[in-house]
Amino acid sequence: MARLILASASPRRLALLAQIGIVPDEVDAADLDETPGKRELPALHAARLAAAKAAAVVARHPGAVILAADTVVVVGRRILIKAEIEAEARNCLGLISGRRHRVITAVTVIDPAGAVRSRAAASEVTFKRLTPREIDAYIDGGEWRGKAGGYAIQGSAAALIRAFAGSWSGVVGLPLYETRALLAAAGITTNV
Repeated sequence: MARLILASASPRRLALLAQIGIVPDEVDAADLDETPGKRELPALHAARLAAAKAAAVVARHPGAVILAADTVVVVGRRILIKAEIEAEARNCLGLISGRRHRVITAVTVIDPAGAVRSRAAASEVTFKRLTPREIDAYIDGGEWRGKAGGYAIQGSAAALIRAFAGSWSGVVGLPLYETRALLAAAGITTNV
């Protein structure tokens, strides 16, 4: 079986892969500018970045299977940033408070022959209307750092979510159903 390279430094993606019995042979994160293009639609943005991440590392690992993904959180047509500072997280939480938003995760796999396959999963998440106290408490917990949309569904934010439809693992960062199918097409099998 070919070596598997995960083109992501996300510990969440590693943990999700482990759930289906996959441990990458190596992690080689691509360092890209993730700024959306002018008028770039969210699904196309996620797909473009997942493909670009895979393409950025494929030359360093000849004969390997490359797995890359990108997750975007979207309110309307607006792509929310990965919150790095408190003000960004507060802005994101304010935008999603009491509203439904979409989370799109695109996955790209490049097989040893160079064939590129991609899939995406879109989910809808509805937060309760957040009080200032709830926002303060969530900010104080620190889970928001580096997270698209300023929250982590797998953490304490789960208690703030009123409704959900779609791929839970996709919201975390790697839709396992789609990923498993792409990896199987590239010759990587799972234990499920």
